[in-house]
Amino acid sequence: MMAMALAIFLVYLVMASQFESFLHPFVIIFTLPLGAIGVVGALMLTGRSINVVAMIGAVMLAGIVVNNAIVLVDAVNQRRRDGMSKREALIAAGSDRLRPILMTSATTILGLLPMALGIGEGAELRAPLAITVIGGLSVATLLTLLVIPVVYSMLDRRKTVTDPADELSESPAGSTAGRDADSLLAEPLQEVT
Repeated sequence: MMAMALAIFLVYLVMASQFESFLHPFVIIFTLPLGAIGVVGALMLTGRSINVVAMIGAVMLAGIVVNNAIVLVDAVNQRRRDGMSKREALIAAGSDRLRPILMTSATTILGLLPMALGIGEGAELRAPLAITVIGGLSVATLLTLLVIPVVYSMLDRRKTVTDPADELSESPAGSTAGRDADSLLAEPLQEVT
């Protein structure tokens, strides 16, 4: 459990430094409980118990499962920087990143399938690791495509110029209401030049 907590903490720190935000890594870390649903379900279906090898698989899963959410959230952030509204960015990123997310998950799942089926010597010891990763990754991938956009939409309150909420709250020309921080920071530079 300590190794799992440390893995989650380190993954969160790396993402917080990469995204330069504490909110977006939290949205991404939200995929881990989704993976836990798949882990428990897969172990129950196969009649396996949670042991040390399965816990090693869960620690591996903590690193693998966030990859899909990182791809999705990064695509949403890029589109919002390009001026899309939050809703448009979520829809565009979801459709553009669907194939890469499914491909990376499918290759990992298919690569671990022989180990999960117990092919080869010592497979009984390694099978719980593969079952843990396969179950967690398959469920987390499907739920990530549905849940992460909803969580992002609820938690991210950053506004861009094209957000519909900003158009409703537009005020006189000199006001700063409804404008993002980048445009406000760039304004003094434009006046000087």
